[in-house]
Amino acid sequence: MKKITLFLMLTLSFTVTSQVKLDTVKVTVANKGIRKSLTKTINTTVVSSKELLKAACCNLAESFETNPSIDVNFSDALTGTKQIKMLGLTSPYLMITEENIPSVRGASQAYGLSFTPGTWVESIQITKGTGSVVNGYESISGQINTELIKPMKDIPFFLNAYGASDFRFELNTHFNRKISDHWASSLYLHGNTRVAKNDMNNDGFLDNPLGKQVNVVNRWQYSNPETGWVSFINFKYMKDEKQTGQLDFDKNRDKLTTNYWGSEINTNRFDFTSKVGYVFKDMPYQSIGWQNAYSNHNQDSYFGLNQYNIKQQSYYSNLIFNSIINNTMHKFATGLNFTNDNYSEFVNLADVSRIDNSVGAFFEYTYDNNDKFSFILGGRMDYHNRLGFFATPRLHVRYNPWEKAVIRFSAGRGKRAANIFAENQNLFGSSRAFSVLDTNGKIYGLNPEIAWNYGLSFTQNFKLLGKAADVTLDFYRTDFQNQAIVDVMQSPQQVLFYNLKGKSFANSFQLDFNYEIIKHLNLRTAYKYYDISTDYLSGSFQRPLQAKHRLFGNLEYETHISDNGHQWKFDYTWNWLGKQQLPNTATNSNPDRLPEFSPSFSIMNTQITRTFSKTFEVYVGGENIGNYRQDKAILGANNPFGANFDTSIIYAPVFGRMFYAGLRFKIK
Repeated sequence: MKKITLFLMLTLSFTVTSQVKLDTVKVTVANKGIRKSLTKTINTTVVSSKELLKAACCNLAESFETNPSIDVNFSDALTGTKQIKMLGLTSPYLMITEENIPSVRGASQAYGLSFTPGTWVESIQITKGTGSVVNGYESISGQINTELIKPMKDIPFFLNAYGASDFRFELNTHFNRKISDHWASSLYLHGNTRVAKNDMNNDGFLDNPLGKQVNVVNRWQYSNPETGWVSFINFKYMKDEKQTGQLDFDKNRDKLTTNYWGSEINTNRFDFTSKVGYVFKDMPYQSIGWQNAYSNHNQDSYFGLNQYNIKQQSYYSNLIFNSIINNTMHKFATGLNFTNDNYSEFVNLADVSRIDNSVGAFFEYTYDNNDKFSFILGGRMDYHNRLGFFATPRLHVRYNPWEKAVIRFSAGRGKRAANIFAENQNLFGSSRAFSVLDTNGKIYGLNPEIAWNYGLSFTQNFKLLGKAADVTLDFYRTDFQNQAIVDVMQSPQQVLFYNLKGKSFANSFQLDFNYEIIKHLNLRTAYKYYDISTDYLSGSFQRPLQAKHRLFGNLEYETHISDNGHQWKFDYTWNWLGKQQLPNTATNSNPDRLPEFSPSFSIMNTQITRTFSKTFEVYVGGENIGNYRQDKAILGANNPFGANFDTSIIYAPVFGRMFYAGLRFKIK
């Protein structure tokens, strides 16, 4: 079905012949950048590579600027790292996978999305609510799965060069070779660097880090439809170096001193993944697959006088068997998986290392009458050396009440061990004292997080003035039975970690309206409302740095493609963010205080692409072209080793307006 769907989304050419001679008929189907199915049981949005090309999309964290399902925010005033949220919850509550193998987790949680270049990505699947039990028990608010370009389908050569006004430069090259009818291999090379210092707000600190990254991937694919075997093998190596802090900071002279405030974050990572699958020849509905992954993530870093070093070695294995019960209306998937995480972690020389192991079994039943109704009922049982023995139930239901409409419902449970230091590294860029108040738990003294997620979604496709339109309403609620609270509301000189003592919930409502205004001119809009509240020691507050109201708009226009491949593409995106609850700064001295809520503001991005042939195109664009910047991005900037220093309270851009240009070249 996936292959059929893919081919239908592309341009189809065929010739009709009979006793009467007919001309060649060419049917062209528009390839949408974002696709929502009316027949899939789970509420999933597919983002194609076409959508990713509408923005510079230097890495995975920057791939969601034109997608209303994901909120993109900056995590701090120093690293320039973008943090994503879904249903109002930050990325640790998402399961982030690469080709359905867990990828961004544990030590890589803060910066891992920036380790996958956008040009490697074939498509992204965004699932709202609890995902499938096949992929694990950690997903709470959703799942983001990235599919990389497949060697069997890749072109022989691809080049992407990029440069921006913030002095960031990037180069991507892809080499692909079909070795035989059944083997193909790809080599991807990525490098980026920022070579100059920027201080647009004149606070004496870099707005973006200096740095460089080298990223290499070698992919192998084997496919033999005659025997039913298919496999993928991937080798990855990544080296990422960042330096930030005061303009006059010299890492060779000032590291871990009070001469000037500075920071370095140096990461080395190696990954190996393999996937082997077999489809039974006489039973094409029956298959077995085995996924394996090993990763070695090593980060050495310091933030002023705070030191944070973490090394994570992980092994993951998942065995999956798919088949049917009597007929293809009744399908099931079952299997076993195992995960081992070895953390060597030091927080200001305090050793908080640990080893986590888990083993689990799952079963997922799917009923689909291929007409109006389907459901997926899944459950898994896991044993974790720290989380204990527990069950994870999940349910997804789809119903089509009338033509071109779908109603979906989902409910499920998630459980996870919060890596409180790795997930909150932005707080190291402050003078806050870190305190863990609970001591009886097995994860830094805390107990595991447990949450239930419930969701209801309605989508209707229709014609408006003869043009295609659709509207979607989503409502999701997450109730935490237990949560690792990161408390920045008690005092601006402290961050407290403790397990939830009262209530914590997240309500998310989203209304999407999409419309083809005229041929080739498409409008995408969304309104999002978040009611997210947590009981802290000092009272109940909205989730800090989360806008309660958000508006999104996107306009895209493409000219007709000429026979020689000439085309213009225009894209414009507008985001409006309402006021946001800010962390407590009331006891700071007057110059270093912030109001209780941030002001509302808008951000506009745009890009123009000119295609000169089927193999060459150039693009220019701008981010934050309205030049909105946050006032007082760094508290205590004039005294970075004082009690009020804090770089983590970021609700808006720091750098301001940024322009970029690039080119893409292909050999087909």
